[in-house]
Amino acid sequence: MAEENNIISCNKYKVYLFENNQLKMKNSEISSLLYKFENLGIGNSSDGATMIGKAPHVGPKAWLNILFPTLNKEELFYLSEELKTEIPKEYADFLLNFSNGLNVLSSTLSLYGLRKQINRDIEANVRQPYSIITPNLYERPHNAKDSYFFIGGYNWDGSHLYIDKETNIVHCCERWDATSRKQWNSLEEMILSEIKRLYKLFDDNGVELDEDKETIPY
Repeated sequence: MAEENNIISCNKYKVYLFENNQLKMKNSEISSLLYKFENLGIGNSSDGATMIGKAPHVGPKAWLNILFPTLNKEELFYLSEELKTEIPKEYADFLLNFSNGLNVLSSTLSLYGLRKQINRDIEANVRQPYSIITPNLYERPHNAKDSYFFIGGYNWDGSHLYIDKETNIVHCCERWDATSRKQWNSLEEMILSEIKRLYKLFDDNGVELDEDKETIPY
């Protein structure tokens, strides 16, 4: 493992580490949005996830927003090796410095991360992100280019979010078709605008105003 000029490499894949004050400011804004429902309760899972806003209308142990413990450098190396590709700079920064994935409004929108356990027993109070490996290796749309790095999606219909590593533009596409249906100039722009858009579709208790209204951005 080598580290030089904020680039650390392991075998043939590189992981980029960088400082960006603008990202930090935007991450603070993202945090403020995610904590909107803190008046409904805050909890911590046994594996360190922060759960914001109880959602009894979804289930007795459901929460609206979930942040996961950030990755360390070794975990990021492991993830890059498992993915067999370089992780885009912005998303590597997100995983290292903000959250290892993200669930918004009971997984209406999810960003993926390194799933460290496969335990799905809610009674065990374990919370893990959706695996970023699955859409990148096993469920890629047939027409996805090698430069497309899948980072998240929507539970409405399985629509994907991906970063095109050639341009760093974030795209939304259908589940099995990588043709871009919506795009954003950056990861932060996408997260901020999507959380704000989705919040307009839910009330102050995180209940959908119209269950029949599509929650995808296109």
